[in-house]
Amino acid sequence: MISFNYENDFNLENEEVFATWLSSVIESEKKKEGEINYIFCDDNYLHKINLEYLNHDTLTDIISFDYSMGNELHGDIYISVERVQDNATDFKVSFEEELKRVMVHGVLHYCGYKDKSETDEALMRSKEEEKMKMFHVEL
Repeated sequence: MISFNYENDFNLENEEVFATWLSSVIESEKKKEGEINYIFCDDNYLHKINLEYLNHDTLTDIISFDYSMGNELHGDIYISVERVQDNATDFKVSFEEELKRVMVHGVLHYCGYKDKSETDEALMRSKEEEKMKMFHVEL
């Protein structure tokens, strides 16, 4: 089950559409969906987590804690809405596009994709693009 939680004023519109999309991403990677929690917050909230749990004194857009068991994905994905907005501006993309990229990025980590080396990062970016194309909103 994918759930959305808010530690700031942000509210994800169409939660069901996002949950369905993320479920299909997980299925496309031949993984099973467990409990995945998205927590939307601000820079200060995520910075405190980064310091406390990872000992990193930097701002970041996403931190994911992976509790997966075998092929079943579980975890908490913290997203700084402020960082996503700033990154969207820097990368000249819409907030919605950058938000989808960050959201799927967390799930892809749970699927086993890394982003520490140039080769791994290139594969991660390719997977992000592939999975973002799976997002559809029915009007």
